[in-house]
Amino acid sequence: MTNRIITLTLNPAIDLACSAAAVRPTHKIRTGEEHIDPGGGGINVARVLHALGADTLAVILAGGVTGALIEDLLNEAGVPHRTVRMRGRTRISFNVFDRSAGVEYRFVPEGPTAEPHDWQATLDLLHRLQGDWVVASGSLEHGMPPDIYAQVARLARSRGQRVAVDTSGTPLALALEAGLDLIKPSLGEFETLVGRTLETEAAQETAALDLIHTGRAHMVAVSKGEEGAFLASAQGVVHMPAVPVPFRSAVGAGDSFLAAMVLSLEQGKSPRTALAWAVAAGTAAVVCAGTARVTRAEVETQLRRLAELADIGE
Repeated sequence: MTNRIITLTLNPAIDLACSAAAVRPTHKIRTGEEHIDPGGGGINVARVLHALGADTLAVILAGGVTGALIEDLLNEAGVPHRTVRMRGRTRISFNVFDRSAGVEYRFVPEGPTAEPHDWQATLDLLHRLQGDWVVASGSLEHGMPPDIYAQVARLARSRGQRVAVDTSGTPLALALEAGLDLIKPSLGEFETLVGRTLETEAAQETAALDLIHTGRAHMVAVSKGEEGAFLASAQGVVHMPAVPVPFRSAVGAGDSFLAAMVLSLEQGKSPRTALAWAVAAGTAAVVCAGTARVTRAEVETQLRRLAELADIGE
């Protein structure tokens, strides 16, 4: 086994991003600050891992000219990847930042319909790849079985690989039944998972520790936006505040958080330190336009700012 971190994206996207003075119905909206990025959960994770200097490989299921464009963009960025080709065309997402209101509009298509040989070919490829972690992140394409991430988890664990999953709803619930090393839901996704509102910090901690005590997850990282984040493990629960920064885009922030956390854990850092790096990377994504355009220098800047707010450990 190597210390490579493999990421999996089953429903990638071309992410188009821009800004406008104001977004108004029926008007022709003039835009600026255009960016085009290869997107989708696992792709974003791989891009951030690459920016942080990690050994990573992005496995993607893509098709059509848009799928080919994702490959071109990953090549330009120097991100190693392997592609399973499919007949459907990879989707295009569109994000607009309204400068007058300071808000972001996100238009996210559902994506193409996959066929059985598409995900089977993907599983076959994962079976041949060497790595220490498999990080499966993002939504599923139509036609995919809801337990596909559970299948990925069982395959990875049978090969001695650690597994992180970042998705929501039924695919996440089923993946947990296979046993995971790490999940990273937002608070809203976590409440949906456990089936109840978690209004207090104590209730959130109890729900996370329950997943750990029942063996469904070794670690649970929950992002809470402006309220920060926490990480639960067998060692207990650690919290980290958010770093106050000007908002620019939320696209890819959760993936950046996950990338830095997995890399930190791979490097043997403590849960507190891993959470600090995760919060710093998520913050670095929020302050930049485009999708997950994170640099190591910006992450380190946010980590220093975070150190002024909290004890971040070694």
